[in-house]
Amino acid sequence: MKQNYIFILLLIILIGAGIWYFSNKEGETELPYLINKIEYICKDDKTIEASYFEGELIPVEPGEMPIPTGQVKILLSDGRELELPQTISASGVRYANDDESIIFWSKGNGAFLLENDEETYSGCIVLPADPGGLPNVYLDNITGFAVRYPADYRVDAAYQYTALGPEKEINGVKFIVSPDFTEGTNLSSADTGVSIETISEIENCNAGLFLGENAEIEEKEENGNIYSFASSAEAAVGNRYEEQVWAIPTIHSCIGVRYFIHYMAIENYPEEEVREFDKDALIEQFDKIRYSLITQ
Repeated sequence: MKQNYIFILLLIILIGAGIWYFSNKEGETELPYLINKIEYICKDDKTIEASYFEGELIPVEPGEMPIPTGQVKILLSDGRELELPQTISASGVRYANDDESIIFWSKGNGAFLLENDEETYSGCIVLPADPGGLPNVYLDNITGFAVRYPADYRVDAAYQYTALGPEKEINGVKFIVSPDFTEGTNLSSADTGVSIETISEIENCNAGLFLGENAEIEEKEENGNIYSFASSAEAAVGNRYEEQVWAIPTIHSCIGVRYFIHYMAIENYPEEEVREFDKDALIEQFDKIRYSLITQ
């Protein structure tokens, strides 16, 4: 009987040891391991798919620079695949081959590729995810942003906001609603849309810069971003104009996302000739465009 108890006790110990071993074995992660996979859109319609891997942590003495052990695997839109080890960098994350003839550098939402000291993939920004119904992507590699917009919107890349008066014009790009959306309604398809506007080298980024000194500014937190927000409404000769500005700072500029809604007073139309436009649906679409915006 005593031998049976000893056998059962040994069996329990062996089972427990086996469970501990295999549970710890499963928890181990082979190095290097994938920590992130990002697709970038670059100047001249080029793209980079980057897979970032983390390597083994190497102990260093206090005060010494950490030793980079990560690596990146990149797939270029020209079909090439490159694998580069991480190197020391004072800013951002830098990867290079042995003779540094190829360097891939990522910082925040931006990246670029150097080949023999020439930027072959430049102005790259993280490709915005499609929140639904926004298949097209616009890249501004000068200001440093990418944004999605509906397929049937018109793009005015030479857009200027001029309502603040002479010498106060604000440059940007505007995405104008499709006539199909406005057909049969009191909404104007001529200028209703979303514009992304930029004011450079400004210390206090706020919505008042885009709407004028009298704008009532408030802070709003949405979709993980903190915006400076302001709105306005005006009327003139049967026309109605509503604006919203959502301003957010970047490294070197202040970006304002402006909703501009132009419509005619519905009471000025013969009854049942024109229907009221769906303002909620329009704002929802404008919000999606704003949410998709990615800046460097």
